[in-house]
Amino acid sequence: MREISGRESVVIVLKAAILALIASTVVAHAEDCPRKDTLGTARILTVDPKTYPRVGTQSFPDTLPLEDREVVLTFDDGPHAPTTTKILTALSRECVRATFFLIGNSATANAALVKRMAAEGHTIGHHTLAHADLKKISNAAAVEQIDRGISADEMALNGGKATTVPTTPFFRFPYFESTPALLDMLQSRRIAVFGADFWASDWNPMTPQQQLELITGRLKAAGRGIILFHDTKAQTAAMLPDFLRYLRENRYRVVHIVPPAAGSSARSSSQ
Repeated sequence: MREISGRESVVIVLKAAILALIASTVVAHAEDCPRKDTLGTARILTVDPKTYPRVGTQSFPDTLPLEDREVVLTFDDGPHAPTTTKILTALSRECVRATFFLIGNSATANAALVKRMAAEGHTIGHHTLAHADLKKISNAAAVEQIDRGISADEMALNGGKATTVPTTPFFRFPYFESTPALLDMLQSRRIAVFGADFWASDWNPMTPQQQLELITGRLKAAGRGIILFHDTKAQTAAMLPDFLRYLRENRYRVVHIVPPAAGSSARSSSQ
């Protein structure tokens, strides 16, 4: 057996360190959770809008590169204090991180909740100023709805000077109603547009148990994907602890989506 040179030894150590870092990042949330036997967050997925400008098979041809039994949890239309607080508590108890697409007016009215979302590690996306159907108004008015929504969200999150450049360049159209011009505009600004792969249909009145049965049935059929909920719905807030328990007991894995680090041009990848 030949003797390993000093340079080769350094390379081996560096490779081992990199592998260890990757492994530790993938399971960090589950290991750091103070409660045993929680669902946790299985891995982080960095979504670069340059690589994934539009995702979600209910609206677009492509979706995120998820493995079987992996889900991304997303919530629209908040924050709404009576229900969003319950949803944040349920996520915290299971050490799960999600993505919230905020309405600008609601973010302004509930800035403390927006800051809580960020402090607890959730991703903050954008959902216009007032939940307008952007397909039914002029392009100029639609762009204003998008920009004012981003500005309101950013002010609630960070304070300071108003900006239309989002900290997290993730956007979802209300009602999933887009136009080619708006899609092109968002892509030119490197803002990823999120649809969903399936949803809980929680805009329809139903009991929490009915909603649980509906969403678990759709999850079984799909096997993986971006799931849409609304954190403004009482039935969703009541159902969520049971849904997270279902994910844990049936060995589904939660993926947390984040944008690239500032100045990064890396392709979308798990870290």
